[in-house]
Amino acid sequence: MKKEETRQAASTVFEGMTSISAVINGGHRKIERVLIDREKAKKKIRETSFLKRCSERDGFEICLCDGDEIDPLTTGNTHGGIIALCGEREIAPLQDPLPEGKGFYVMIDGIEDPYNFGYALRTVYAAGADAVILTPRSWMSAAGVVCRASAGASELIPMYISEPENACSFFKAHGVRVAAAGIRNSVSAFSADLSLPLFLIVGGEKRGISAKTLERADIVVRLDYGRNFRGSLSAASAASVLAYEILRQNIINTEKR
Repeated sequence: MKKEETRQAASTVFEGMTSISAVINGGHRKIERVLIDREKAKKKIRETSFLKRCSERDGFEICLCDGDEIDPLTTGNTHGGIIALCGEREIAPLQDPLPEGKGFYVMIDGIEDPYNFGYALRTVYAAGADAVILTPRSWMSAAGVVCRASAGASELIPMYISEPENACSFFKAHGVRVAAAGIRNSVSAFSADLSLPLFLIVGGEKRGISAKTLERADIVVRLDYGRNFRGSLSAASAASVLAYEILRQNIINTEKR
């Protein structure tokens, strides 16, 4: 099977130091073994020293091996000769207490590709989201690919599982407004009040957000285009723009206080 064809397969192999460091710092899953290309290890003294310290603390094994032992286990080509074989991450259902932070929560549902899912997680994490709410059907089974695409964000950000309608009810019960991305009965995101606390829901390009979920939203927001365009942004792009508009508005609100 070609590497490109394996990117959607379930995998807990984390490739490269960015991904492995995120697993270590996130603390959401156990590293079982780290494989290091013995030839490349000669030039990666700082990385190998760091991993040895972590292995002594966290109890995982480090194995020096030939590069051709690593390559069949990977889907990418930028691992630098270092990979980690990890256990599954247990993601809790959405429940009390609320994740700590500024009050910015995001659900991205319906993305059709793990790389795009990872790109979206990278952006919402950088924009300051406190937690990501996943549906039971998400790309976190392809955890290694998602982690690499998200530059480690998928292992750093808190995650919870819930169906969209239940998540809306949960956050509204805690006094958190719900903003859904959509077109019908919408207002421009650039003029809408997106002050925190806020739960943002972005649906995929194919299915969008269900009517029942939209009914539970306090506000439906759209992204206006700079020209007549009949297409739509990808879910990852829409989530990125909306996350940074939320960041922009709340930075301004903070500066005004």
